[in-house]
Amino acid sequence: MLPNCHSALLTDLYELTMAAAYFDSGFRARASFELFIRSLPAERSYLIAAGLEQALDYLERVRFQPAEIEYLRRQPVFEHISSGFFDYLHEFRFTGEVWAMPEGTPVFHDEPLLRVTAPIIEAQIVETFLLSTITFQTMIASKAARIVDAAQGRDVIEFGTRRAHGPEAGTLAARAAYIGGCVGTSNVAAGQQFGIPVFGTLAHSFVMAYHDEEEAFRRFQQLFREHSVLLVDTYDTLGAIDKLINAGLRPAAVRLDSGDLYELSREVRRKLEAAGLRQTRIFATSDLDEYVISELLARGAQVDAFGVGTSLATSKDAPSLGGVYKLVDVYSDDGPSYRAKLSGGKATHPGCKQVCRGFAGDGMYCGDVIRRCTEDCAGAEPLLACVMRNGRKNGPSRSLQKVREYATQQILKLPAGIRRLDNPGAYPVRFSEELERLLDEFRSRFGQPVGKRAP
Repeated sequence: MLPNCHSALLTDLYELTMAAAYFDSGFRARASFELFIRSLPAERSYLIAAGLEQALDYLERVRFQPAEIEYLRRQPVFEHISSGFFDYLHEFRFTGEVWAMPEGTPVFHDEPLLRVTAPIIEAQIVETFLLSTITFQTMIASKAARIVDAAQGRDVIEFGTRRAHGPEAGTLAARAAYIGGCVGTSNVAAGQQFGIPVFGTLAHSFVMAYHDEEEAFRRFQQLFREHSVLLVDTYDTLGAIDKLINAGLRPAAVRLDSGDLYELSREVRRKLEAAGLRQTRIFATSDLDEYVISELLARGAQVDAFGVGTSLATSKDAPSLGGVYKLVDVYSDDGPSYRAKLSGGKATHPGCKQVCRGFAGDGMYCGDVIRRCTEDCAGAEPLLACVMRNGRKNGPSRSLQKVREYATQQILKLPAGIRRLDNPGAYPVRFSEELERLLDEFRSRFGQPVGKRAP
């Protein structure tokens, strides 16, 4: 049986060993951690932030159950940990503050998607869950946005649950894909849970179950009428089109799932038009991604909508993001004491940050500056807002439909070169002079030359 989705055991062991060490050494300071993506995957020039709703829900409800605490007590690694730590786990709650970018916001390398400020044990234990849910949904929403862009206004439906890395991943992938611009999903649970429109056709097995292909079409059409989408490639695609035309069937759409989609779509459209079935749409599936769709449409394929599965639900060409969750501040009676990592290739900037997004005269985005949270954005738009205080969300959540609409509007404000599929341009992102100065001061404390930048 899987653990419940709010279990505090949904974490890595080292989060708990650090928590125990903090507790038994009496280190209870408040601290700030920031979650960001070090670098974008190849051929990606932007990401779409997603997963915040599940992250906040987890933070509000995360608990250690008695059986889970007893399990931890039995682990050899905790042999020398005081019983007081396990008593603490019984009362464990997240009581901190969270600042985050709204879901649907375009985000770039090094920019904090989320900042957690809480007692250090609380902030440490939730790291694994936050990274997992936010980077996964951000990855899928970003992939969906590229596919939707490639479809040039045609509908894209997420079809990937059966290829996802488990049912929960499939359900959250459907949610993220909807944020990224898909019009719906085949995942019925996602439809029920999130209010996403659901779509379906029929499988080859339904056609094969009957002795005659035409009989299968008739039975399906009779039952589903204006919603019927007939799969026509079980035996012979063009022959199946002839059969449904001769039978007088008028399906809402026909689905092409194999063969040369360019040639078949054009010939199917010709046959449908000749038979007066101008309202019957052509729906294409079969190992599609943004590159395949872009090429099909560039050649003139007659496709009205696309169903995309594996490449979307797994982000097949870029299946993970290099998300990190780094300590940036530890607080004492004297105020913040900045923290940063200085190792080569993985250096970070100390201090809590804000992302300030600039606009060009035409309203398009033109570049971001990552500043200290105390700096003014100087006419640019601050992207991180406080979404949780004292362990409770600030106000009601936006509907997923509103998130999707926001994402669509935001993507359209990105320069065309940034949205290009091949060799996209780089969106300007820089750290403010104040943050660079703070990093230099921090380097000097640890004997590194001021101004030395990690490669």
